[in-house]
Amino acid sequence: MQHTFTIAKREFTSFFHSPVAYLVMCPFIFFAALLFLLFQFQPQQPAEMRNVFTQLVWLLVLIAPAISMRLVAEELRSGTVETLMTSPISDTAVILGKWLGALGFFAVLLSPTLMLVITLEIWASPDYGPIVSGYIGLLLVGGLYLAIGTLASVLTRNQIIAFLLTGFVILLFTIVTYFLPRVLPPRFGELAFYLNVNEQYDAFSKGLIDTSNIVYFVTAIAMFLALAVKALETRKWR
Repeated sequence: MQHTFTIAKREFTSFFHSPVAYLVMCPFIFFAALLFLLFQFQPQQPAEMRNVFTQLVWLLVLIAPAISMRLVAEELRSGTVETLMTSPISDTAVILGKWLGALGFFAVLLSPTLMLVITLEIWASPDYGPIVSGYIGLLLVGGLYLAIGTLASVLTRNQIIAFLLTGFVILLFTIVTYFLPRVLPPRFGELAFYLNVNEQYDAFSKGLIDTSNIVYFVTAIAMFLALAVKALETRKWR
């Protein structure tokens, strides 16, 4: 566990020593503020963040791959992954540490949006239940997308390919699972509907924290991280 947190700390710190962090952070903050002005900071609008959060989930389709594309791919490109693989640090610690570091950066990325909540507090009396659950949902969605990105980053040393592969898989869990229920038999359509990330997030945006939604995200995150560990293990035999 100590190795995991050491890697997570190193990965988290490395984000702020690369231009990627600022290339991701500036557009994210800008679009979050813009979405707040367009969808929320209008006359007669309820004092909530639901519309902003819903749009931010779609923005994560681009933001999460940009954060995760370098996690392992950069190590593969530079050759430093060989040091990690021959050290006493387990593959699980490497993958989990890198994912936690990326998730920590994503949490920092979300923190400026708290200014939007403060703005709501100044001008109105918001219900903090849906706001808190909305943030929890965003962290879970981000955690899932970053887990997908971690796997993609293990599979290739090319960061652009890792970005595209992550985006492709995310689209499968958003766009494809949205349209599949319309063409599949009801039984399979329900399964596709259940796999849709946006549908799973919707309850959080409404202020509902359902155990089934949490199980979905935790299970999916664990699955992709486990696949990333297995993929990293196979590199030892190449």
